[in-house]
Amino acid sequence: MDLAESRHGLTLVLTPRGRLDGRSTPAFEERLLGCIADGERSILLDCSALDYISSTGLRTVLTASKRLNDADGRFALCALNANLAEVFRISGFETIMAIHPDAATAQFGPHRSRIRPSPRSSAWPR
Repeated sequence: MDLAESRHGLTLVLTPRGRLDGRSTPAFEERLLGCIADGERSILLDCSALDYISSTGLRTVLTASKRLNDADGRFALCALNANLAEVFRISGFETIMAIHPDAATAQFGPHRSRIRPSPRSSAWPR
């Protein structure tokens, strides 16, 4: 798994490539949670190049979402393929975090620096 990083305004965009499984999750977790510990408050996980996510990867995503919510930050995912979308639906994650069809619809509200929650998500107060 490779992890690309970019920035759009105040939002850090992380794009994992390949498989997020038991072998690759520890490095991914260290980077993602490290960003939050270092003060990132707006993170978009772009899953357009992610082929697979295991239960350990899901746990890491949930942990990041909870930490950012606790810090009044923003966390969202976008561009899940059909298999990933099904995993997030079955796990119930689509009801607790913002999931968007693509990066363009996921972020950059009026000030083009904030991630907007998905209409399906009740994770963030309106």
